[in-house]
Amino acid sequence: MDEMAAQRKTESRRGNSAVRVMFYNVENLFDVVDDSLTTDEEYTPTGKRAWTFTKFQRKINNLSKVVIRTGGWEGPEIIGLCEVENRYVLTDLTRNSPLKNFGYRIIHKDSPDPRGIDVALLYLPEKFSPVETEYIPIRYPFDSRARTRDILYVKGVVLDRDTVHFFVNHWPSRFGGYTATIPKRNYVASVLKHKVDSLLNMDADAKILIMGDFNDEATDESITKVLGAGSDSLCQTPGKLYNMMSGAGCSWERGSIKDKELWITIDQFIVSPGLITDNAHLSTTPHSVHILDAPFLLQDDDVWFGKKSFRTYNGLKYLGGFSDHLPIYMDLFYPSN
Repeated sequence: MDEMAAQRKTESRRGNSAVRVMFYNVENLFDVVDDSLTTDEEYTPTGKRAWTFTKFQRKINNLSKVVIRTGGWEGPEIIGLCEVENRYVLTDLTRNSPLKNFGYRIIHKDSPDPRGIDVALLYLPEKFSPVETEYIPIRYPFDSRARTRDILYVKGVVLDRDTVHFFVNHWPSRFGGYTATIPKRNYVASVLKHKVDSLLNMDADAKILIMGDFNDEATDESITKVLGAGSDSLCQTPGKLYNMMSGAGCSWERGSIKDKELWITIDQFIVSPGLITDNAHLSTTPHSVHILDAPFLLQDDDVWFGKKSFRTYNGLKYLGGFSDHLPIYMDLFYPSN
C-alpha cells in the first residue's frame, strides 16, 4: 500500500464495522513524584533529568497528539501501552489532554518492575467490553531476585459481536547484552505460549491478538521458536501464530525503533489463525499493520544519517519530543468493511 492509500485508510470512518488497535511504547511516562518503592528518582524535579510538571504536561500533550493522529476520524478503540509509571499518568493522559472527549477507560495495575514501569490497556467502552482481566506474573526459575513487568491479559467483546483475547507485553530489555538476556525473553515467551495454548485448546478458533515491545525482532528465537509465531499467513495450522509485522514494510531503513544506523521492529502484533482465516466474523488481513512514521515523530539523525525518533531526551539533554519508539496500529473489521 503506498503512502497516499495508507493515509486514506487511516482517515476512513470505522463506525460499527471495525476497530483500530494501537500499541505504543511511550518511553518513560513518569509523574514528578518520587515513589519510595521504585527507582524513579531521575524523573523528579531534583533528579538528574530535572523532570518537572511542565515537562510532564508537554509529554502528555505530545502523546495525545500521537493517539489522535493514529485514530484518524475516531480515536483508536483499543490502545496497548508500555513504560507507564502508574494509573495517575494514564488518568492525566485520558482526562487532562485533548483525549478527554473520547472517554477512554483504563486497565492497569502496578507491576514488580524495579523502575516502576508497567503495561496498560485503554479502550473505548462503546466499542469494547472487557469481561476478564488477568495480570500474568513473571518469575524466572533461574533468577529468583529479578523482577519485570507482568503480561496483561484482557478478554472482551468487540462491537457487541465477537470475543477477542488481548495480551499486552513489554519483555525484558537487552540491557546487559543481547546474548546474555536471551534466556529472560525466552522464558517470558514460554509463559505467554502456555496461556495462549490453553485458550486454543479450549477453542481452536479463538481470536487472539498479542501486542507489545518484545525487545526481539520477528525472526528471533523467542518469537519464532518459543512463542511459535511464523511469518507465512498462507501456512496456518492449528495453534500456529502469525506475526503481522512481516507485512508492515519493515527494513533496515524502516522500523519501530532505530538502533544506530538500522531501523529494527521490536514492537509487534501477533495473531491467532482465528483472526486471519475467518471470513464471516471479525478478522484482519496480513497487510493491515502500519508503523506510524509521521514527520512530526521524527528528526534528522546527524550521527547515523537519515531520520530517527524525536525523543523526550537525548541522553540527559531535554528535547521535548515523543518517544524513542514509533507506534504501530492495525484494524480488525467485518467482511463488508
